[in-house]
Amino acid sequence: MRVLVLGGGGREHAILWKLAQSPRTPELFQASVNRVAHRLARHVNIAPEDTARVADFVEREAIDLAIVGPEAPLMAGVTDALRERGHAVMGPSREAARIEWSKAFAKRVMTQAGVPTAYSETFTDPAAAKQYVRKRGAPIVVKADGLAAGKGVTVAATVDEALAAIDDVMTARVFGDAGASVVIEDCLEGEEVSVFCFTDGASASPLIAARDYKRVSDGAQGPNTGGMGGYSPPPYWDAALEQRIRETCIEPVLRQLAAIGIPFAGTLYGGLMLTADGPQVIEFNARLGDPEAQLILPRLENDLLNVAEAVARGGVGALDLRWAPTATVGVTLASGGYPGAYQTGKPIDGLDALPDGVTAFYSGITENSAGAPITDGGRVVTLVGHAATHAEARRLAYEAAAQVRFDGAHYRRDIAAFTD
Repeated sequence: MRVLVLGGGGREHAILWKLAQSPRTPELFQASVNRVAHRLARHVNIAPEDTARVADFVEREAIDLAIVGPEAPLMAGVTDALRERGHAVMGPSREAARIEWSKAFAKRVMTQAGVPTAYSETFTDPAAAKQYVRKRGAPIVVKADGLAAGKGVTVAATVDEALAAIDDVMTARVFGDAGASVVIEDCLEGEEVSVFCFTDGASASPLIAARDYKRVSDGAQGPNTGGMGGYSPPPYWDAALEQRIRETCIEPVLRQLAAIGIPFAGTLYGGLMLTADGPQVIEFNARLGDPEAQLILPRLENDLLNVAEAVARGGVGALDLRWAPTATVGVTLASGGYPGAYQTGKPIDGLDALPDGVTAFYSGITENSAGAPITDGGRVVTLVGHAATHAEARRLAYEAAAQVRFDGAHYRRDIAAFTD
């Protein structure tokens, strides 16, 4: 098997790390604009969203299976380009992936499917959006409609904060074209949970859950980021909750997408709030999360290559998907200034002697001319402890975080703090 993974972040490192454990010993390739330092795959200097170059490479190199990591190539239509040429790919079509890259579309699908979610309105005019906020009051949530690297959501505690968010998104266009319209929705309260299933468009696997930390600072303070760490499974996750979310939130959306002619084949990721009225969907994503992939893939007992093939070719219903009854805790080290402006090229020490039970997944690491690791992104590395309990996994992750050093490094110190 020759397998191409698209993307160069921590999620893709986790995918390659798991694929490398397959007894089928696939030959691995990775397409990204940054040369990553983990050396699990042959690096291909192609932007994942460059659909024509990706498709040409797959044909030229006789790639048997492509796996799409990030959201941008899905929005660009890379899966459609590959399928049109007869190639197997794990990832939904561009139109099915719209469940992520248009929050307004996702809200319409959820409403049509009867999925519980916060009441919302969509606006293309900033004045109308502001008028609605003043009428509706706060707390309230302002979301850029399009892709914003996980940073386009403001949970506004006050009306003034919501109005400022509308200015940022729609007038200043801090997220570019993603801010051409905004979704403004009621604020939900409760415990957050991220759930994932593999689906071939006809059948869906059982769900696996994780909990991530979006805000940059301890105590959920500071701006949103792409994710500063997390853990799996949440302590409140059980078979009854899994079944309820699957039946009320996941399967209805998959049925609705199929009903409107865009069946979803890939990894469906639901971000939910467990409210007093039951689970409600905050958003959907069309791929594995980052850092959630780094948290759940170490717990997957199946061969990921078999899972990916079942998604791409059909056969998810026949998978006996198994998750280890263990715990993972991940701590993400970020560059100084992130999620704002930051510098790269900082030497990294301590990655070569991590504690047993810890895996480092590289989100923004490359090599200098001497082959030594240096920073190459805002989020640099997620250090994941894997153990029988959350408490032990947390101890391992923070022991590793204290060991890995680079200029300006910062990380949250309250990941999985419920174990204290």
